[in-house]
Amino acid sequence: MNRREFVTLLGGGAAAWPLNVRAQQPERMRRIGVLMSQAADDPEGQPRLLALAQGLQESGWTVGRNVRIDTRWGAGDADRYRRYAAELVALAPDVILVNGPSALAQLQQATRSVPIVFVNVADPVGAGVVASVARPGGNATGFMPSEYSTSGKWLELLKEIAPRVTRAAVLRDPATTAGIGQFAAIQSAAGSFGVELSAIDMRNAGEIERAVTAFAHASDGGLIVTGTGSSTRRSLIITLAARHKLPAVYPFRYHVTSGGLISYGPDPIDQYRRAASYVDRILKGEKPADLPVQPPTKYELVVNRKTAKTLGLTIPPSLLARADEVIE
Repeated sequence: MNRREFVTLLGGGAAAWPLNVRAQQPERMRRIGVLMSQAADDPEGQPRLLALAQGLQESGWTVGRNVRIDTRWGAGDADRYRRYAAELVALAPDVILVNGPSALAQLQQATRSVPIVFVNVADPVGAGVVASVARPGGNATGFMPSEYSTSGKWLELLKEIAPRVTRAAVLRDPATTAGIGQFAAIQSAAGSFGVELSAIDMRNAGEIERAVTAFAHASDGGLIVTGTGSSTRRSLIITLAARHKLPAVYPFRYHVTSGGLISYGPDPIDQYRRAASYVDRILKGEKPADLPVQPPTKYELVVNRKTAKTLGLTIPPSLLARADEVIE
C-alpha cells in the first residue's frame, strides 16, 4: 500500500468514525420497579418475574441491556409494603408493577405520579384505585384476577366435590373491598345450595388457626379460600384443612399443587405475562389513565386426586372431565 492509498483510507475511516461510535452507543436504560406480595424464597415468585421478563423481551426489552428491574419482596407484611413502596418510588422508575391490593394501597400512598401496573387486584373500582374499568383515570391500571360472579362458583364446586357439606367458612381479607364483596357474592348463592356461611378473617396466622380449629369442631364443614390474602398463608391454610379433614376450594392452581383439594381461577403467571404488554406501552409513552383494566381471559379448574382420597372423597366423573388438570 503506497502513502497516498494509506492517507485516503485513514481519511475515510476518520470520517466514518463518529458515525460508528454513535451507532455503538448503549441504548437508554429504562427502570421498572416491582413490588411482590410473596417472600423472596417463595417458589411462586420467580416464575412470575420470569414471565414478566419474557413478555418484555417479546416487545424488544432485554433486562440488562435497555431495561433494569428493581424487585422488592413484601412477604404479606404491611410494614414491608410501606417501606419498599417508598424505596421503589425513590429510585425514580419509569413504571412500577405491583401484586395485590395491600401492596398497591401502600404504593399509591407513596406516589400519585409514577405509572403503576397492578396484578391480582379483584375490585380496583370499589377500592378507589381507578375511576372505572374502562377509563382508570389516574396513575394506575392493570389486571383483575376474577370477578365477583366467580365467587359463587367456588361454593358450587365445594358442594359438587363434597355433597355432605352444609357449613362453609369463607377465608377472606376484611380490610379489602374484594374480601367483603367476594363474601357477599358467596352468601347470595348459599341459600340455593343449602349451606350456612361464616367468615374467617385472615388478619394473622394465629387468628386463622384459632378460627379454623373452632369451625372444625362441628361436622359437615368445608372451606372456601378467597384470593385476598391467601397467597402468603397458603401453607398454613392447607395444613389446617388437612389436619381437620375439611374439604376446601381455593382460587389458584398453586394451592392445589401445594396439597389443596380443588381450585378454580385464572393463571397468576399469565397475569404477569399480560402485564408486560402494559409496561411496554407505558415505556413507549402511553398513560395508565387510558389503558382499561382487564379481567382474566381464562379460568382453570385443577383437582388433587390424592388429597380427595385422603379426605375420603370420590371425585365425580363429570368434574374430572371438566378439569384442566388432575394432580395424582
